[in-house]
Amino acid sequence: MKKTVLTFGLIAGVMISVLMDGSLLLANKIGSGHSMVLGYTMMVASFLLIYFGIRSYRDNTLDGQISFSRAFACGILIALITTVCYVATWEILYFNFIPHFMDSYFAAQIHKVQTSGLDPATTAAQVAAIRHSQQLYQNPLVNMAYTFIEPLPVGLVMTLISAAVLRRKKPVGAAAAGAVVTT
Repeated sequence: MKKTVLTFGLIAGVMISVLMDGSLLLANKIGSGHSMVLGYTMMVASFLLIYFGIRSYRDNTLDGQISFSRAFACGILIALITTVCYVATWEILYFNFIPHFMDSYFAAQIHKVQTSGLDPATTAAQVAAIRHSQQLYQNPLVNMAYTFIEPLPVGLVMTLISAAVLRRKKPVGAAAAGAVVTT
């Protein structure tokens, strides 16, 4: 399983990293709402390799049979490798090339709260919470944690679906057909 997991995890990791790089070029042009849709679409596209990784493992290593739990283990490992690649790419880009990228995101969140018509106390509390998150985001460990939880749920869902679709047990008649009858 190690070879399959590494192969498909790294291919998906490179894919998600390249797609992220490309989407960052478009982020300011298409707006935050469309940027988010584009981001999650690229995650789904990259995590499709979970399906192909599990199928490859089932067909090439396990003679066409795999349990849900083994398929899930294979898929979640691929998802974790892909997510680690995503986090590593973001950390390199954010801290070295685009350190103020999230400032516009936090500013938009503050503007949204301030124009939502909430009472002043609630507005002030929500703005303070956003500013606190903005400060926390400058810490690389917190930044990594936030970034890690972004694609992982998508990978988990793709793993669950793929494991459910691809599980295959040995046919009932296959065990009896291979048995030798002795008298």
